[in-house]
Amino acid sequence: MRQELQSLPKTLAEDVAKNLVMVARLIDEDPEGAYGYSKVALRLASRVAAVREAAGFAAYANQKYAEALAEFRAARRMTGSVDLWPVMADCERGLGRPEKALDMAGAPEVHKLDKAGQVEMRLVAAGARRDMGQLDAAIVTLQSPELASNSVQPWTARLRYAYADALLAAQRVDEAREWFAKAVETDRDGSTDASDRLAELDGVEFVDALDEEIAEEAAEETREETEVADDTEAEAGTKTVAESEANPESEAKAEFEAEQD
Repeated sequence: MRQELQSLPKTLAEDVAKNLVMVARLIDEDPEGAYGYSKVALRLASRVAAVREAAGFAAYANQKYAEALAEFRAARRMTGSVDLWPVMADCERGLGRPEKALDMAGAPEVHKLDKAGQVEMRLVAAGARRDMGQLDAAIVTLQSPELASNSVQPWTARLRYAYADALLAAQRVDEAREWFAKAVETDRDGSTDASDRLAELDGVEFVDALDEEIAEEAAEETREETEVADDTEAEAGTKTVAESEANPESEAKAEFEAEQD
């Protein structure tokens, strides 16, 4: 990216770089914010491949799949790289075209991907099969040497998770539980919710400490409000008795009228 920005005037390059940094920083926690910064970078340097790629990922994070696909295609034309091929195929899924994603999974470009890219393409293809209601085919698609390997790679947890999820969707619960457990073993950075899914299958229910604290505070407020209401009611009753005692004629008159009725 730095090399690409060197083609720009220094001040412009610095402005573009700042916006790209913000895209990378916000894309997980605040995708809308990241998208805003990507649009600024795009206005400043639309002919820089790194900018088009960043804009693509920002749009993708906001489920703007048509826009993301257009940016990824532009970046690919500029660089000639196939690295974006899997995410481009996933955009086709997002646009409701799983058949197109499967076509891309069988294209020659896949053979040019590194191992991580090929695993990502396998995940996308399995997802496309599930989109089409082909659960058994999705399960078979995920069965691979990478899935069976005992070595832990950056993609291992996600691959095992996808396999477990597909098994569960096919009502193969025992196998799904086994693979969710295997995903938990390798999910060191919490990239999936495999532990939650495993606990759900085991019937374990977690209580959020923060939710519990909020509930206790709400209960305390209710108790205080009840006590105040009781005090107010008691005070009103005392006042009524005092007023009656201070004006016995009025009380007698009220009793007489009640008897007449």
